[in-house]
Amino acid sequence: MTVRVLIADDQDLVRTGLRMILDAQPGVEVVAEAADGAQAVTLARESRPDVCLLDIRMPVMDGLQATRLLAGPDVSEPLPVVVITTFDLDEYVYAALRAGARGFLLKDAGPALLAEAVHAAARGDALIDPAVTVRLIAAFAGTERPSAPPSRPLTEREEAVVALVAQGLGNTEIGAGLHISLSTVKTHLASAMTKLGARNRVELAIWAYEQGIGTRR
Repeated sequence: MTVRVLIADDQDLVRTGLRMILDAQPGVEVVAEAADGAQAVTLARESRPDVCLLDIRMPVMDGLQATRLLAGPDVSEPLPVVVITTFDLDEYVYAALRAGARGFLLKDAGPALLAEAVHAAARGDALIDPAVTVRLIAAFAGTERPSAPPSRPLTEREEAVVALVAQGLGNTEIGAGLHISLSTVKTHLASAMTKLGARNRVELAIWAYEQGIGTRR
């Protein structure tokens, strides 16, 4: 199955580079390009791509607003959004995840990680660049009031799994770090998502940050 991707970035050179990288990946096809957020929203609603790859800082409408309109909690048929940025403004990262972004990458993440993020978003999972996750938690630790504890608290092992998700680790790495099987990792993740009402790994990472457990091992 081919993953259809929309790219939105205000720099022609960046869009060209992203298109070349993605078109060279098996099972990925760039179907639309936009130079600003407003155009991205229009094209996305028309073409319904499998994944929207959005820059944050764009003219007319920035990537944050575009993400809210395409993937926010009030959108009846949300589209998967992966935000890609130079990460020059830390606060934008947290805002983008809150707006509904399913993944977050730095522009220097490399072709392999970019392709992995696109495929993850297309299948309903999420991928956060480990460097982004670490900087996100470091930038915002202690700057906002933690959210209320969940009505069904996580078990110690579930919390440990979620803390590693917040560090950007994949399921295989989490299993190796905690010495548990891959199926057990998935079971703990599913349980944590249900208890917290989280839609994906991004929201689990945000919860971990808010609870101050994102840097625990």
